[in-house]
Amino acid sequence: MQKCELTGKGKQYGSNVSFSQRHTKKVWKPNLQKKTIVVDGRKLTLKISTQAIRTLKKKGLLDATGKQTAVATAEN
Repeated sequence: MQKCELTGKGKQYGSNVSFSQRHTKKVWKPNLQKKTIVVDGRKLTLKISTQAIRTLKKKGLLDATGKQTAVATAEN
């Protein structure tokens, strides 16, 4: 299923509109990546959107390579 397990971000529906104004159905899917995160000493593999990964990096819970930092494991 195309849904972020952390934020709940999912598919969006809409229409492609051509020059002749013909409407066809379109689906925009989120950019999901598999990330392994350690929570309470257990490894969890989550499907997370790239937007959520950027937010975790900004908050300092993931480092630049996508690995979890020592601070994040100490807080959780």
